[in-house]
Amino acid sequence: MGTATTGFLLLLAAGIMNASFSFPMKRTRNWEWENTWLVWTIFALLVLPAVAVALSIPTPFAVYRIAGMAILGKVAIFGFGWGIAQVLFGLALDAIGIALAFSIVLGTSAATGSLLPLFQLHPEDVFRPSGLAILLGTFLVILGLFFCGIAGHRREKQKSLPDNPTIKPKMPFAQGLTLAALSGLLAAFMNFGVAYGGPLLQSAIARGSNASMAMNVIWWPLLAAGAIPNILYCLFLLNRKKSYQRFSDPTSKFYWFLALLMAALWLGSTLIYGIASHELGQLGPVIGWPLFMSVIVLSANGVGILSGEWKHAGKGALRTQAVGILFLILAVIALSRASS
Repeated sequence: MGTATTGFLLLLAAGIMNASFSFPMKRTRNWEWENTWLVWTIFALLVLPAVAVALSIPTPFAVYRIAGMAILGKVAIFGFGWGIAQVLFGLALDAIGIALAFSIVLGTSAATGSLLPLFQLHPEDVFRPSGLAILLGTFLVILGLFFCGIAGHRREKQKSLPDNPTIKPKMPFAQGLTLAALSGLLAAFMNFGVAYGGPLLQSAIARGSNASMAMNVIWWPLLAAGAIPNILYCLFLLNRKKSYQRFSDPTSKFYWFLALLMAALWLGSTLIYGIASHELGQLGPVIGWPLFMSVIVLSANGVGILSGEWKHAGKGALRTQAVGILFLILAVIALSRASS
């Protein structure tokens, strides 16, 4: 099996894990969102990445010292920007709804996260067959996510659930669209951190790290920096709503395990994405990001259909969703040609 095929299979696994990581959150009913999200942040962005680095990188501190503070700082800045994206995403959900927010955020992130590394890191490939395949694939990703978002928005309107706070606008619609677009732009910073953290990767490999696991040396500073805005926002909500008292609820002890499970699924998908990016070769950071976004959307829609979320959506929404999925499948085919 070729490395490109292995990379695509790993991306598939990573996307499925990422699409399902939040499912345990439905079981933490006695906690507010900020309770679960804070514990998830600590596990997923701080504790587990540190464990992954300790287990896979022989001398991580020497790697960071050799690479230099300039590279380490750049990766951390990208991570902090990605962390802000998560806060903006939550605000956009309240303003424009789940489906439309996901469509705009993932579409914007896929486009910027793929195109900017191509133009900045591999400009010589833009008008070659691989570069043209990336341009076409990214365009199809945007079309697919757009149609999926429209279908999801129609489904939410059809369901018309007045008690669902995620579909009650709390700000002007245009402002919500702006927040979603900004979130998508900043979400791509995760991919930038991977793409521009190459010296850390090279230093780790030079000091004996396995090439497929060396990406962990980038994830640690990137995710730790991303944890900062998430923790600050959760602490703000905990203090404002006094929801920190929920942590002492004796009926919610099992919630800590559920948050850990969420963290394991999410970080697992992230680590596997890093391995897949390596397996895809030189253009891994360029090809992998939009493919990762596509698999997440496809997986989330598959789970939604199986769980009956689209049962009463109406034929129009289902047809629009089918068009979006078709564009995403075509995008996967086009982007796969870029690695051949």
